[in-house]
Amino acid sequence: QVQLVESGGGLVQAGGSLRVSCATSGRTFSSSVLAWFRQVPGKEREFVAASTWHDESYYADSVKGRFTISRDNAKNAVYLQMNNLQTEDTAVYYCAGRAGTSWSTRQNDYIYWGPGTQVTVSS
Repeated sequence: QVQLVESGGGLVQAGGSLRVSCATSGRTFSSSVLAWFRQVPGKEREFVAASTWHDESYYADSVKGRFTISRDNAKNAVYLQMNNLQTEDTAVYYCAGRAGTSWSTRQNDYIYWGPGTQVTVSS
């Protein structure tokens, strides 16, 4: 059974930093895409960042220059370092994986999901 479990969310002040982690099990993602999405109540889940198996990274315009995605294939894990957090970054952050090797911003292209971790940025 494939499982993705996020951790590291919490409350931080605007301008601060936070790192969220995603541990995976049941399948190796070393040849696949791992990504982060986020969602606020009443809105659609939105793409944040993706990491391909050959370590290329892609970001939503809203987080470029502030967020960094990284992965540790030996540990089957992916991370999201978030710096200079703003109140609009408040959301539930989800880790996602897809079987393919091409990255995508569409949530429907990802078949593996974690339960999410809450990130709250206060002003």
